[in-house]
Amino acid sequence: MTNSPKRRRRRRGFTLVEVLLVLVILVIIASLAVTAYGPIQRKAFINAAKTQIKAYKTPLQAYRLDIGDFPSSSQGLDALRHTPSDLPNQDKWFGPYLDSEVPKDPWGQPYGYEYPGKNQEDWPDIWSFGPDGQDGTEDDIGNWMVEE
Repeated sequence: MTNSPKRRRRRRGFTLVEVLLVLVILVIIASLAVTAYGPIQRKAFINAAKTQIKAYKTPLQAYRLDIGDFPSSSQGLDALRHTPSDLPNQDKWFGPYLDSEVPKDPWGQPYGYEYPGKNQEDWPDIWSFGPDGQDGTEDDIGNWMVEE
């Protein structure tokens, strides 16, 4: 038995088939994660929109106490942040009633606002156009739909 010092050690690497197999497994795992993530994100955005819509209740009540009525449809939610130019008595406006600018819905669209509301007699309608971004579709989220 002779051991020569020049004996080469053979270093074995991964074959192309092994590397491709690992890549296929990773792609399968990633596709499962992405398909599970979509519905979770959609539900989270819907819940965020409902929460933001509920959060307008207190500032709107404060505005109504000061001014005597809710902002008109033309004034919109921006009246909670900036004095409306068409306000008859601007000395009654003690805002801003929101700490920051009026937020957009989770899909990046402005909230719809209408007063007097079509869905509630004594309260303005506030709604998000929902995931599809289209007004008047079944995925809209409005304050008349949100449980207290």
